[in-house]
Amino acid sequence: MTLPILYEDGEALVIDKPSGMSVDRPRKGGICLEDHLEGLKLGFQRPPVAVHRLDTDTSGCLLLARNPKALARFNRAFEERLVGKTYLAILAGRPPGTEGTIELALAKISSAEKGWRMIAAKKGKPAVSHWELVEELGGHSLIRFRPETGRTHQLRVHALKGLGAALLGDPVYGAGNAPGAKRTMLHAESLTVARPGKTPVEARAPLPADFLALGAKDG
Repeated sequence: MTLPILYEDGEALVIDKPSGMSVDRPRKGGICLEDHLEGLKLGFQRPPVAVHRLDTDTSGCLLLARNPKALARFNRAFEERLVGKTYLAILAGRPPGTEGTIELALAKISSAEKGWRMIAAKKGKPAVSHWELVEELGGHSLIRFRPETGRTHQLRVHALKGLGAALLGDPVYGAGNAPGAKRTMLHAESLTVARPGKTPVEARAPLPADFLALGAKDG
């Protein structure tokens, strides 16, 4: 598998991560980003390092740092909220309106029956997501999210609790597989990282085939 490169310079690579690829090595095995890092050296001595994480199901923009100094710079940018991200998601339903902001703190819970998941909880970590309706897709909706924070499963829980419907295909917070959706329908559309004294890192990942097959329009 060749991973599409959306942005490249001396500090950064942004790749278009396919759905089904884990960023970290899964305990149960399967393809992961680590299998491709040697091929992403592209003439550099060190393999690049993932700066952040995307769920295995999630496709789209993933930032890699090409040296330790760049990794420290990008980690600082995430901490200082100098990173802009947009995600496209297919909602299994229709939202209450055309745009808005969801502010629901999130906490992690675990049980022997269901394993771990995130829930909306007043004593959880603050989480903020801005959203807009892009288009209606029959009984579903294409939503663009602009998260201010980067909590685990943030958009998936905010869709369910803030918009009243889970993401299509979500096996944890929704009904799981649906016609045309064999995964959680979430795509990291764009990524912008400000760099003081340098041009920003900017990348956009085109819509994957399963989004297009459900009627979503790229661009």
